[in-house]
Amino acid sequence: MTDQGVTFINVIEISAERADEFVEQWRERAALMRTAPGFRDVRLHRSLLPDARFQLINIAHWDSVEACEAAGANPTVVASVSEAATFASASPGFYEVVAEYC
Repeated sequence: MTDQGVTFINVIEISAERADEFVEQWRERAALMRTAPGFRDVRLHRSLLPDARFQLINIAHWDSVEACEAAGANPTVVASVSEAATFASASPGFYEVVAEYC
């Protein structure tokens, strides 16, 4: 574990018409994830343009990749993600800060 932890970024391809449905499911998953060891924070961003390729972008911070993966293995989370996959395409990944300008 590092002080910076890791950043989980998941870009979601979904029609603008179904984004609200995804957001509701995301809120339920986020409520479970936030109780997991190693969780720091999470935010879901929505595109301001209805024709954007990625309508939603999930950004979460965790102590480690392992902590996030363990939380994601929760059977309720797995089932919810599987359901969301029927109408949305996700591209998740883990990242670390390599440059910063404030």
